[in-house]
Amino acid sequence: MTFRAPVRDLAFALSTVGHDALVKRAFPELDADTISAVLEAAGGFTTDVLAPLNRRGDLDGAKIENGVVRAAPGFAEAYRQFAEQGWNSLAADPQFGGQGLPKAMELAVFEMVHAANMAFGLCPMLTQAAVEALTLHGTEKQKRLVLPKLVSGEWTGAMVLTEPQAGTDLAALSARAEPDGDGGYRLYGQKIFITWGDHDATDNICHLVLARLPDAPPGVKGISLFLTSKHLLDDEGNLGARNDFRPASIEHKLGIHGSPTCVMLYEGAKAELVGEPNQGLAHMFVMMNAARLQVGVQGVAIAERAFQQALAFSQERRQGRAAWAADGAIWGHPDVRRMLTLSKAKIEAARGICLTTGVLADIARLADTEEERAAARARQELLTPIAKAWSTDVGVEVASLGVQVHGGMGFIEETGAAQHYRDARIAPIYEGTNGVQALDLVGRKVPMAGGAVMRELCAEMQVTAQTLADTAELAAVGRRLAAGVGALERATEWVLANGGTAAQAASTPYLKLAGDVIGGWFLGRQALAAAGASDPWLQSKPALARFYAAQVLAGAPGLADSVCEGAGDLEHVSPEALAG
Repeated sequence: MTFRAPVRDLAFALSTVGHDALVKRAFPELDADTISAVLEAAGGFTTDVLAPLNRRGDLDGAKIENGVVRAAPGFAEAYRQFAEQGWNSLAADPQFGGQGLPKAMELAVFEMVHAANMAFGLCPMLTQAAVEALTLHGTEKQKRLVLPKLVSGEWTGAMVLTEPQAGTDLAALSARAEPDGDGGYRLYGQKIFITWGDHDATDNICHLVLARLPDAPPGVKGISLFLTSKHLLDDEGNLGARNDFRPASIEHKLGIHGSPTCVMLYEGAKAELVGEPNQGLAHMFVMMNAARLQVGVQGVAIAERAFQQALAFSQERRQGRAAWAADGAIWGHPDVRRMLTLSKAKIEAARGICLTTGVLADIARLADTEEERAAARARQELLTPIAKAWSTDVGVEVASLGVQVHGGMGFIEETGAAQHYRDARIAPIYEGTNGVQALDLVGRKVPMAGGAVMRELCAEMQVTAQTLADTAELAAVGRRLAAGVGALERATEWVLANGGTAAQAASTPYLKLAGDVIGGWFLGRQALAAAGASDPWLQSKPALARFYAAQVLAGAPGLADSVCEGAGDLEHVSPEALAG
């Protein structure tokens, strides 16, 4: 199935999440024609260059040969084109060679990249996360020698956290950094699951590594962040001898076969401290939060790719007597149409959440007053775990529905539908499992300012619900959204009043409830923007909002009930009872 970059959907979504107002205030030199040209060019590149490599990357994958990782066939050349055309530098600071475009535009471009080829997109995604970390916490020398190379894409970056005994629990990290006597450090240890930790697409790779100094306190308070590169650098940033770290193997994974996931060995690698000693986890969180938002975008992207394939198949496949298709195409079967419409609605909802989080990131940096910046920062922090977890759950759900639409053919690898499902399944796991995102939401983000950030968001959503209720063709959406926001408010007050283990047990249903309602809010806003339009494409937006309201928002009160049950019987369930 030929991939079609969703340029029009992305442009419309940007226009409804506050991007236009942001551009007018903070990017006055950026006009509508330029935005359109960037999206169209990215759509062409992803469609023509990256999408055709997706299946080959899945079948052939990355390889390790004589200690060297070889990218999947065609990936290295595609990466060189990607960097040369400037796609790596969209939102980076111009002082380091970036183009200084809005974050939401970068996310829109990267949605197309991930949809075309998710395994490929992981490489520049992690490079951008490294750029953000070094921009905030790097030394002047690191910014001068390393940042421009990462921004341009001449070099790539990798995030190096996990060890065999330390996955989510970073307090268990044992990699060590020993002073070398010359103001630098030597790194020792083994790391696993290092995405694009080694490859042959660029001459150099910069690793941001968590490790412990000799006198570090135990736990997460004793972790520092270090920069080390595949090749040693001289004082002008020129590449020298190979550094003392190497890939021991690459993982054999369920999906994203084109992305080399490496076991890395650090055997005295020369490194530099990034930021302050023993503050590495806080510094790394800059990189992790950037990656978490991008992973949310991956969820949207893989859902879009799976949906496109399933929609095309539904119009080609003839089976049985279709109620709404005289030619027997399965698109005419009500349940097939239900699955596809639900998929499209959830894609639009997740896209709205992710792009809004990107807009907030720019407002938090560029707004005129500290009050505005602080409010945007707080809402960005609130939405980030929802963007990551809810959107990646949507990716898996839609990819699974795509297999279902294909029927038995979806379970056959040759159709390609199974690849999207396999690729999607990692996104709820890496960059902090979705369960961890839910714990972060109820434990840290909802309680911010005594719950004021979520309460203010709910109040804003209720205003939209009233506007929808006052619009004849959208009145049902307004009623459902109002009830959904009411359910979220009730669940939020319960979380704030209880906390602890009870809130932890309810965290996943709470995050789902929040995503369902906030996603419905974005669909309602799109519907209002398109109301009364004569264009059939725009007319689909109110229809999607009505369908989502009936199929998803209608379940919000029940989800709130689930949240308010807290731990229920969980504390008393035993493995023996479950095993039977």
